[in-house]
Amino acid sequence: MAADPTPDTRIDMLYLSEPEVIAAGMKDMERCMEVMEEVLVLVAKGDYRMAGSSANSHGAQIGFPSSSPFPTMPLDAADRRFMAMPAYLGGRFDVAGVKWYGSNVDNRDKGLPRSIHLIVLNDKETGAPFAIMSGNLESAYRTAAVPGAAAKKLASVNAKSLGIIGPGAMNKSALHAMTTARPTLDTIRINGRRRSTSEAFAAYVKAHYPQFTTIEIAETVEEAVRDSDIVSEAVTGLVGSENYPYIDGDWIKPGAFLSLPANLRMDKEYTTSGKARLIADAKKIYEAWAEEYPSPSHETAFGMIGLYWQDLIDAGELDESRVVNIGDVFDGTAVGREFDEQPVLFSVGGMGVEDVAWAKTVYENAVAKGIGTTLKLWDAPDLV
Repeated sequence: MAADPTPDTRIDMLYLSEPEVIAAGMKDMERCMEVMEEVLVLVAKGDYRMAGSSANSHGAQIGFPSSSPFPTMPLDAADRRFMAMPAYLGGRFDVAGVKWYGSNVDNRDKGLPRSIHLIVLNDKETGAPFAIMSGNLESAYRTAAVPGAAAKKLASVNAKSLGIIGPGAMNKSALHAMTTARPTLDTIRINGRRRSTSEAFAAYVKAHYPQFTTIEIAETVEEAVRDSDIVSEAVTGLVGSENYPYIDGDWIKPGAFLSLPANLRMDKEYTTSGKARLIADAKKIYEAWAEEYPSPSHETAFGMIGLYWQDLIDAGELDESRVVNIGDVFDGTAVGREFDEQPVLFSVGGMGVEDVAWAKTVYENAVAKGIGTTLKLWDAPDLV
């Protein structure tokens, strides 16, 4: 029988709303941590591509001016931007996609998240989209699962105390990750810019995490850091060191694990001394940031501590070998700690490869469970 000479050109996409991604396992933190470990090993080996000429750019961003002659143009404000984070990830994922979002801190006054995310997954050969889904929980969970996976590897096995700096949405998902990594946690210290946000976070902990028998409001960052086995710092906001929270190395408990996915300032001497182990989600993304936003990038572009390390490397003040990839630690290529009591500083910049990996996993779950709505792009393209 002759083959049908007419190719099948129909393209369908699976649409998943936020309730549907939840039903498909988006909030399965333990599984997300396992997936992120796989992702970070692939990244350390180089089996991925992201934006920019180096294939390591965080993404493409639209920012806004401080003033404009155009009356409808948005003006610069804390975290006001639009951003696309495209990526291809190899290994068993073998998928391309993009996370696209708009962000504005003032959204919170409207009862909305600071950032609103959408994810599209594409066939690697044709480029055709095959999934489109709500991305806020995906972004939150993969962001938390990365340090969660690192904490499972590197935090004290008997960790009891958790310090929270920045009691917002990012640290709510981080709380889920850290308690998954270390169910031994029973004490939490919460520091926020306003006592009201700290108290609201404390109420959230009390309602959802009964394992915490001691819940304290820390009036200062120091109170949240001292004596904590794990610290999660997640303070966003304006660029510039005067706007970043500060952690003194002398406050850090021996052997502590610090998850650092947001703005932070630390002392140069402590950073370069070898007292703490410096571990990054992926060194190359900080190198790419430093190329796009020349030194001092940490001061003028982004406040993540890994970019501060890169500034010091570029200035010849920190040996490049002092910073290691967590993927290399996961697969045994690099050691986690150089001595038992060495604190670990873990910089988390976030990467599009993480988004497409967790989104692909959730998509596969949704297909298996029959969740979602099929949307037709076309039966046949009008223009070829």
